Amino acid sequence: MRPAGNDFCPLCGAAGPFAPVPDVRKRTLRACSACRLVFAAPADRPAPVAEKERYAKHRNGLADAGYVAFLRQALVPALPFLKPDMRGLDYGCGHTPTLHLLLAEAGLRCENYDVFFFPDWPAGPFDFLFATEVVEHFHCPAVEWPRMLSLLKPGGILTVMTAPWENLDAFRTWGYASDETHVAFYHRRTFDWIRARYGLAELNCANPRVWVFRKS
Repeated sequence: MRPAGNDFCPLCGAAGPFAPVPDVRKRTLRACSACRLVFAAPADRPAPVAEKERYAKHRNGLADAGYVAFLRQALVPALPFLKPDMRGLDYGCGHTPTLHLLLAEAGLRCENYDVFFFPDWPAGPFDFLFATEVVEHFHCPAVEWPRMLSLLKPGGILTVMTAPWENLDAFRTWGYASDETHVAFYHRRTFDWIRARYGLAELNCANPRVWVFRKS
């Protein structure tokens, strides 16, 4: 794997040049033809302090019905593959962890990790892992995907939720790209690359923004 930087894709390590992508925020976005990741140039990725300030403004919590409904998009397709004796992790839980409470209602144990708000590295490995609205924040996916997957047991269940891109021209007006902390945008073919690279079997992708995988 080549080092990520201006001349290499931060996920697959493919060399540029990369196609420029129009961006609603006027950032420099590039598209990798090998894995189809669209990524922000290093200079356009937010500093950690700015990231944390942005996340602190999120309206999360069990009392927010809209947020709970949003999380259930990831929970519902994953539940058929989870059992009560499993131990799980909400990877990137935010400042007000909520998913673990929904999982507790289903008789499942889930711990919390967030690089900004719950930064103690969890004692894995875990039987299942949720990454809801997390992977689009990865500045260096080639480092952060294997780091996350290191917490999952072989045979463990990974549920990822993120909004995929379909048309590069849509980035001109796409609301998902208007969040300055969203710096990595995935295509369905990007997830095909991830699945092959990291030994993941796709179990459910009925919801276009949710993927459920089993780790080999």
